[in-house]
Amino acid sequence: MTPKLHLWLIPVLPLIGAALNGLFGRRFSRQTVAAVALAFCGAAFVLGLWAAALFSFSSLPVPHLESLATWIRAGSFQVDFAFYLDQLSLVMLLVVTGVGFLIHIYSVGYMWQEGGFYRFFSYLNLFMFFMLTLVLANNYLMMFIGWEGVGLASYLLIGFWFTKDSAASAGKKAFIVNRVGDFGFLIALLLLIKHFGSLNFEQVFQSASKMPAEAAEAGLLTAIGLLLMLGAAGKSAQIPLYVWLPDAMEGPTPVSALIHAATMVTAGVYMVARSHVIFDRAPMALMVVAIIGTLTALFAATIGVAQTDIKKVLAYSTISQLGYMFMACGVAAYSAGIFHLMTHAFFKGLLFLAAGSVIHAIGGEQDVRRMGGLKEHIPWTFWTMTMATFAIAGFPPFAGFVSKDAILCRVYSSPYGSSVYWAIGVFTALLTSFYMFRLWFLTFFGQYRGERSGDHGGAHAQPGADAPPEHGHGGIHESPKVMLIPLVILAVLSVAGGWVGSARFEKFLSPVFHARAPASNAEQAAARETRAREHKEEGASEALLTGVSIGAAALGLYLAWLLYHRRPQLPQQIAHALGGFYYAVANKYYVDELYAILFAKPLVDGSTRILWQSIDQDVIDATLDNSADGARHVSDSLRHMQSGNLRSYAGWIAFGAAAVIAYMIWMGTR
Repeated sequence: MTPKLHLWLIPVLPLIGAALNGLFGRRFSRQTVAAVALAFCGAAFVLGLWAAALFSFSSLPVPHLESLATWIRAGSFQVDFAFYLDQLSLVMLLVVTGVGFLIHIYSVGYMWQEGGFYRFFSYLNLFMFFMLTLVLANNYLMMFIGWEGVGLASYLLIGFWFTKDSAASAGKKAFIVNRVGDFGFLIALLLLIKHFGSLNFEQVFQSASKMPAEAAEAGLLTAIGLLLMLGAAGKSAQIPLYVWLPDAMEGPTPVSALIHAATMVTAGVYMVARSHVIFDRAPMALMVVAIIGTLTALFAATIGVAQTDIKKVLAYSTISQLGYMFMACGVAAYSAGIFHLMTHAFFKGLLFLAAGSVIHAIGGEQDVRRMGGLKEHIPWTFWTMTMATFAIAGFPPFAGFVSKDAILCRVYSSPYGSSVYWAIGVFTALLTSFYMFRLWFLTFFGQYRGERSGDHGGAHAQPGADAPPEHGHGGIHESPKVMLIPLVILAVLSVAGGWVGSARFEKFLSPVFHARAPASNAEQAAARETRAREHKEEGASEALLTGVSIGAAALGLYLAWLLYHRRPQLPQQIAHALGGFYYAVANKYYVDELYAILFAKPLVDGSTRILWQSIDQDVIDATLDNSADGARHVSDSLRHMQSGNLRSYAGWIAFGAAAVIAYMIWMGTR
């Protein structure tokens, strides 16, 4: 007998936590608020583990579908409240609930002294509900509800400190930019309804699989694929809709870790992978995915090289790593892309949480130029962040090396791939290693460069040259255990999370991406022989590609060591020599300013001068005002006719009677 899974409970549990804290959290103590948030998020994680256990012991049918009720019915078109679990959604489920639960634990310590404590955890649980709805949805419409919901939760969390103008503006920017991508996603859904009559994954993919590949010219599937990619570019911060993500760092650091590193921004990658049947038959759309991912990976990495805010460096790193995932999906290496999605959740979540621990330790400072010499004072943070740094840089045996190497190998060998994609990917890996070790050296090595208590005229004795500041906590201090435990767990996953191996991970996901009718014994034997021969032929080339990837990571480490540890005066000299180019990179190529000139300012000016002043004031308001003035003048004229003079009234009566008689005579003579 198959155990009951009750998939609907997994997203509903965080929703209950959000409702309890949102409605009654003001009356709860902080301990109660934290207990509610952790209990319901943790319960969702436990159910995710239960689902994984059932998968492992083969006691659960795959894929597993649970339909609760009919949502929309119009003729033959029907959408159900239904949840769908297969290998792909199981991976996403464990990532979202597992990493999300760890970040909830970390947030208790990080946000303990902040106002709006209950509101923060209500928003955090609400985000978990929508994200789990997105990954467990059985159809595109439920996915779209989760898609829009995580956008709402992101807006609330980015602008959590809403009294700060930069945070409020960042929340609005994220919300508006995502609407551009969501418009494309919505149009794609309308095309699916019109041409396939359904939004159910299985029905849409079954119909699409019967259509020929649109290799010669663009068609329906290409249009749908491009529109889906537009939606993915908005949610996953790809060119040209990436500009909201760096500003989103205005939110609390746990928000950056959960939403903008580990879960929400990967929704676009998941959606493209889920829609692989459409993209496989639209090579032009697939090529666009690869090009956008490749360019985004390189573009964001170049910007990250010159950033000085510790969270902004990690933000552009996130954009670049998401570009790797889209690069993999664009060459039809969906398993490699999802594999990197999983490992990235581990080490990038750890990087953000460790950065938050650094910020917490030195009283809120985020500029790496004002850090340094911290490794002796916060050893737990230092060692865990070190593991994450080596993981994202791509050093073996860390998780990031395994998944990134899988992407680069597939990009080079795939029929949809290219040596150009591979070369850009390797160069991006070099830049990634360089700017991450730059961050590492500037934060933890050398002498402390920030303000000291004496700079404020305080009564404390002047610290030594490499001493940390004293800011009410006895100087620099390690984070509490409630913040360190998630760091340690994520550090272990950053090291060992990729040891499952790309081949084994691809085999696990193969029923999703290579589903077809069971092969005969002869076909299976022939396929095994072909795979063995291909594996033997590609072994040498894969070893060479792996060696190049490791070499790029090592070169990035060496350059960072040389410039920011061995000879720290060189970066300033190089920046001065580069002149305008350096300042262009440091100012993010002035893309925000360009968008303001091309889009924001014309829209604001147009809405002000045309919609408000010309139409609203000069037409609508003027029409109403003039109508009122005209009525007032007419009534004033009529009022003066009521003079109270009997002779005047008699004269008007006589005049009227004469006019009537004249009209009757004239009509009678006709």
